[in-house]
Amino acid sequence: MRLRVHQQRALDALGAAWAAGRERAWVVLPPGAGKTLVGLETARDAIADGAKVVVLSPNTAIQGQWRRQASALGLSASTARDLRAPLTSLTYQSVAVFGDPDDEEETGESHLARLHDNGRALVSALRSAGPLLLILDECHHLLEVWGELLGEILLLLPDARVLGLTATPPEALTKDESALVGLLFGEIVFSTSIPAVVREGDLAPFADLVWLTTPTPAEREWLRGSAERFEELLTALTSADLGSVPFLTWLDRRFVTRSEGAPSWAEITRMLPDLATAALRAHHRGLLALPDGATMTEAHRRDPSAEDWVALIGDWVRGHLSTSEEPADQEALDAIRKALPAVGYTLTRRGIRAGRSPVDRVLARSEAKTTATSAIVDHERLAHGDSLRLLVVTDHERASATLPMDLRGVIAEQAGSARAVLATLCRSHDDVLLVTGSTVAGPSATLEALVAFIAETNASLADGLTVEPGEDYATLTGRWRSRQWVGHVTRFFEAGGCRVLVGTRGLLGEGWDARSVTGIVDLTAATTATAVVQLRGRSLRTDPERSDKVAVNWTVVCVDEDHPRGDNDWKRLVRKHLGYFGADEDGSIVDGVGHIDESFSPYAAPLESDFDAVNARMVARSEDRAAIRERWRVGEPYADVAGRTVRVRLRRAGALRVPAGVVLAPRPPGFRLLGGKVPEWRLPAKGVLAAAGLLSLGLLVALVAGVGGPVSVLVGVVLVVWALWTANVYRDGTRIGSQLRRRPTVGAVGAAVADALKATGQTSVGADGLEIAVDTDGSYRLHLAGVPEEESALFATSLEEAVSPIAAPRYLVSRPVVGDLDMLQALRLGVSGRHTAEAEAWHAVPTALGRRAADAKEFLGAWEHWVGGSGLLYTGAPEGAGVLTAQRGADPFDVTAVIRRHWS
Repeated sequence: MRLRVHQQRALDALGAAWAAGRERAWVVLPPGAGKTLVGLETARDAIADGAKVVVLSPNTAIQGQWRRQASALGLSASTARDLRAPLTSLTYQSVAVFGDPDDEEETGESHLARLHDNGRALVSALRSAGPLLLILDECHHLLEVWGELLGEILLLLPDARVLGLTATPPEALTKDESALVGLLFGEIVFSTSIPAVVREGDLAPFADLVWLTTPTPAEREWLRGSAERFEELLTALTSADLGSVPFLTWLDRRFVTRSEGAPSWAEITRMLPDLATAALRAHHRGLLALPDGATMTEAHRRDPSAEDWVALIGDWVRGHLSTSEEPADQEALDAIRKALPAVGYTLTRRGIRAGRSPVDRVLARSEAKTTATSAIVDHERLAHGDSLRLLVVTDHERASATLPMDLRGVIAEQAGSARAVLATLCRSHDDVLLVTGSTVAGPSATLEALVAFIAETNASLADGLTVEPGEDYATLTGRWRSRQWVGHVTRFFEAGGCRVLVGTRGLLGEGWDARSVTGIVDLTAATTATAVVQLRGRSLRTDPERSDKVAVNWTVVCVDEDHPRGDNDWKRLVRKHLGYFGADEDGSIVDGVGHIDESFSPYAAPLESDFDAVNARMVARSEDRAAIRERWRVGEPYADVAGRTVRVRLRRAGALRVPAGVVLAPRPPGFRLLGGKVPEWRLPAKGVLAAAGLLSLGLLVALVAGVGGPVSVLVGVVLVVWALWTANVYRDGTRIGSQLRRRPTVGAVGAAVADALKATGQTSVGADGLEIAVDTDGSYRLHLAGVPEEESALFATSLEEAVSPIAAPRYLVSRPVVGDLDMLQALRLGVSGRHTAEAEAWHAVPTALGRRAADAKEFLGAWEHWVGGSGLLYTGAPEGAGVLTAQRGADPFDVTAVIRRHWS
């Protein structure tokens, strides 16, 4: 069997680790990249050396895959717990068989002590198995359920070799999970990313798309009432009559006029980042002055969300109201306590707690999302025709919880369930099936075709199946279990018997495999790393029957912009894509929702007025499969490293604009701007006329000199030379003046920041590592290449600060600005190269370069070289404070900068 590139690299890394004496290893490969074969090749070597191999996996489907693939490779494999076979495939549950669940609470004993006799027998068999290789497949599950137990078992197996296999990237782990991984597996031996495997051609190129919708009229009417109650709370909070220390007064004292000895803004940001963000958004809304030392970035330039308000209110409650005995403060507490449940929060003795809000239930299960799913199916059918193989994945087959009283009549009892989606699709599509752990259902004709398909390979099973008609769809019943019907339905789906398969993520997620899947419609609310990675992986597998396969994965999102928590579904989308790369419209591989659409921000949903335009762009993108493949540049070289890019958008023509193709002079090695030709300076119109006039005069004198003698000839020659020199000087003076009037270029500012960071020892490269590209919308992308991601992020943050509106920097730098020049001024400037500025434009020194005076001076030097500067001011001194007061909020570049994580 041919090994893929990353399989071979993983095996080479494992071989080196074992040879170096390591007994535990951890390998990360995306779904579909073939980590099972990596495990089996490792198992083959271990068996050849006389060891037993035990594979533990999270469910019986994956357990069976290991046994079948091992047998296909010629390895003797079994699922028996006696461990007699060279390779035994078991589930984690087969080990974690516990006795009385109350034992731990009563005795405080370890997990091992609580094991049932069957679990203890398996542990005993592991200890007596002799040389042992323990393969823990999908080992991220250990972090969720069985990790502590496995940790105790491994202490009893000190000589066992342990191999952990997972698709969950390490950066998606929490701090506690990372600590447990270190205990179980140590450091990562080999890891690769989804983009790397796509570039190799071993995963299908894909596009992540979104369909935006709004709640139904009934849902929106209910949401409007909830929003009004929250607005009433905010109105009360911002009044000067609520509490002995009103809310806005508290915020001012807490963040702006901080008392002596109070935490600085930097300390607040470090210790309470969410609270600091909420305070800056309150400043954006005009409720709070800008705290000293704060800098506004993309994350802050928007109004507070419900979570922001709750963070600020909670700080007020903890810091003042809950410790006060004033009657006014108790009244304020009562008002807050009554208003919070409307948006899913409760006030407790320990502070404000978030709960599952009815608002969130309405958005997550909105009937508008089912309607949107039907529209997506229609579009995908037009794009694919008979080759369509679309998964529609929900959280549950049917809603088990009864709707709260106030939601009855607002959403249907089964809204958002797999059955509700099936009922809607069956109204207009006849090739749809539902498969769950308990049900196979769909149109009667499709179920009859499924029975005939089963009869081809298992006539006796097919004879026992019955199609039972229902109101919206039929159900297939008989003496069979999910372990049987999942395989038959999957093969029927791959053969084209049905083209849309509806199910739950519990069944169609981890362990389920159908290589012909063309895309997914994600209706789930799960945002865990495991759920996101595994669900995405269902469509990324390559199809042996279609070498040009491209996958399109849709997420349906419901947003109500009038409700303070109406963006909850959008925030779920953001969490689902955080840490995961995809190709954007310009072919950049970027992290987060930015790869879905360049205009998307992780901090706010698009405006409802833009939904139709966004959906139209998504549909157009989904139909152009060839363009999706081209953006991934399959087969081209890559470094498989992440970095940070600053995207600079121009709010008006000319702002920080530089003609496409301009390369700064002197040109640093590696510095480039992708685009058109380099422009040339031309003699201005006035200069042309002046030169022509003087030249004509000189020629006239020369003509006269031909009659008047040698002196006249000499005078004519001098005048000609002087005319040419004057024209050239005028041209130079006009050019310099034009440059002084213009804003600095994108590249000049980026180069100044890069060189200053290198000069201060904060990055390993300067402007020689700066790369700039122009997007299709005319905005610019700048990043520092060839550095670790931490350095790339520092450059991006510093550049964003440098081009953003002036907030509260420690230092300011200036550049001279001149007005229009007359001819005399232009000649003077052309001769001397110097000009007295009529005004100065001030710019913020980035935080990383403003902590020390020496660093600020390095930035001034770089700024003078690339941009042209005339001074540096410390804003803590009287002169600097005065300039800062006058310039605070000024936007000298008139651009918007955002930071995105990219892959290359």
